[in-house]
Amino acid sequence: MNMTSEQIENWADELLMQYEDGRAELRKMGDELNMEDLKDKQDKKQINSMINDMSFSIDWMKTGRRPGNMRGIDKRSAYQRRALVDVDLFPSLDIGTEEKVLSQDERKKIMDILMLLSHRERQCFLLHQAQGMSYAEIHRELNVSRSSVQKYVERAKKKVENALCHASVMQNHIEDERGYFVDRAL
Repeated sequence: MNMTSEQIENWADELLMQYEDGRAELRKMGDELNMEDLKDKQDKKQINSMINDMSFSIDWMKTGRRPGNMRGIDKRSAYQRRALVDVDLFPSLDIGTEEKVLSQDERKKIMDILMLLSHRERQCFLLHQAQGMSYAEIHRELNVSRSSVQKYVERAKKKVENALCHASVMQNHIEDERGYFVDRAL
């Protein structure tokens, strides 16, 4: 049976009126209860629960959205967190990824830096940076809280940054010493 939009609208309005009438009857029943009686107190709890459920349903039907949902997609831009996955969207851009082959020395330096991290920091850091996983995905994969994942990654980034800065300072110091000895030899 196909219904017209007017019939559907009337049907929805009728259902909404039935829920509102039912809620009013429940309120009336709750007001008539004797709160001195233990059984009536239990009934009042049950009736209040039913009233809350009906109010929730009525709000949902009126607004078309889940009541009390503060972080729904309707509260923020639907496109805010969308990432471009398909580079074919920009055919005019010549973006190519060049695969870089690391030397044995570069690999060793990377491994030395990664070994400065704890086991969990290394796991979270590599999953986030190398695999491109979000904190939530890592949280599900490793069964660690999302906030812990974030702390591990932030700590790892700090350690890697410090190690790279230290390596850079050492490299500059070595080059300065070489220059000093070269100048002295000349």
